[in-house]
Amino acid sequence: MRKQEMNRDWIATARTLSQALPYMQRYAGARVVIKLGGHAMGSDEAMATFAADVVLMRQVGVNPVIVHGGGPMINAMLEKLDIKSEFVNGKRVTDKATMDVVEMVLSGLVNKRIVQAINAQGGRAVGLSGKDANLIECVPTDAALGLVGTPSKMDPRILETLFAQEIIPVIAPLGSGANGETFNINGDTAAGAIAGALKADRLLLLTDVSGVKNAEGEVVTELTAAQIREMTANGTIAGGMIPKTETALDAIASGVRAVVILDGRAPNACLLELFTDHGAGSIIRR
Repeated sequence: MRKQEMNRDWIATARTLSQALPYMQRYAGARVVIKLGGHAMGSDEAMATFAADVVLMRQVGVNPVIVHGGGPMINAMLEKLDIKSEFVNGKRVTDKATMDVVEMVLSGLVNKRIVQAINAQGGRAVGLSGKDANLIECVPTDAALGLVGTPSKMDPRILETLFAQEIIPVIAPLGSGANGETFNINGDTAAGAIAGALKADRLLLLTDVSGVKNAEGEVVTELTAAQIREMTANGTIAGGMIPKTETALDAIASGVRAVVILDGRAPNACLLELFTDHGAGSIIRR
């Protein structure tokens, strides 16, 4: 039996929904590419929350595309199979044996876990890799790194077909080479290339930090390309944040309207970014 008395939580929920309406209207029909990192998939509860957010986005007319990583899962499987890796300048060399494990973990274990989580929340998701329908063609990034690729040609028609059927694509960051090779692609790089090919409205890079920080350690909520370059040159942006901001600049140069770097561990991070006036993380605009 429904209780008739009102309480503050219910009123606050109704107010939040009402305030979100203009943003839902603003993003209706928009393409939003979301990079889901391996660390953001840490628990079943976090995965279920993320999946529910994605289903809600699709329900209000957004066309979300999920591009995922899976580094921790790949490392665990390589260790389990006792496959030793070589490193060049701190980067893993991907030989044929390693590539087989990478494809098995990304296209199999990780991809299908995300697909299943979205479907369990009432959505319709389909798992792909960049090899499907020639979505991503690659060239070798560095011969010394083996089967590590950089996207060279994109064909997003398969994604357009899925959008028309209101299906959510979930993409493993793998691509095909000119000679039939399979290439492993950095997840952020793959997400940026897909966002650029779609001329996406937003690219959301879910990380394990709250955004781009200034010299005082505070998150900078809005950034331009010029500020990114200046902060990189003076060392404020360093380490693992450099490739993420480089991905953002490349995506914007390819026609993406804006890129947001935000903490994927925060509950409902994507909804806060898209459907509230304060957003989440650091936004980088054209």
